[in-house]
Amino acid sequence: MMKRVAGRSLSALSVFAVLSIGCESATSAPPMVAKPAIDPKGPREVAILAGGCFWGMEKVMREAPGVVSIEVGYAGGKSTKVRYEEVSNGDTGHAESVRIVFDPNQISYADLLAHWYFRGHDPTTLDRQNNDIGTQYRSEIFTTTDAQRKTAEAVKARVDKSGKWKRPIVTRIEPATTWVRAEEYHQDYLIKHPNGYNDHWLRDFDF
Repeated sequence: MMKRVAGRSLSALSVFAVLSIGCESATSAPPMVAKPAIDPKGPREVAILAGGCFWGMEKVMREAPGVVSIEVGYAGGKSTKVRYEEVSNGDTGHAESVRIVFDPNQISYADLLAHWYFRGHDPTTLDRQNNDIGTQYRSEIFTTTDAQRKTAEAVKARVDKSGKWKRPIVTRIEPATTWVRAEEYHQDYLIKHPNGYNDHWLRDFDF
């Protein structure tokens, strides 16, 4: 996932070599939280979030209560027909992102952001997440409604004011536009490859 390997061939051998790069140890990861069963008749809301490599972000956000489904893809660019190789160049305007369908009766949008998103990645590094560098790895919230925008701005301000991250929050907040589902081998990557590249974990502090 790192920028320096993004241009390599996606042959089976190369993909395995590139995608299994080691990552920073998630020594701060708390124990798993028991999740209530999803109500099949419950309401649904969509959140689109970017915060570095989408494999790790998917893994973190999947554990939130109320998550009905999650997929990885590319958000924020203009084109609806982009591939991983193009996004990896950093000049398409897309960010590696996750699209989460959740039940707002089980978890609010504010709690999804405060207790999971802003703890699961470092929102203080501009166009970078640990080893991954480039605009495609930026921290950004793509809001689907005006209510989401107001909530995202309030949560971001709360997180920033808390001082628990030692630097200012640089997360962007913009309306959701393009969503392109990523290639199938990216979906559920860390379920398929438990030892694959991952630089995301929930921090011990909360907001």
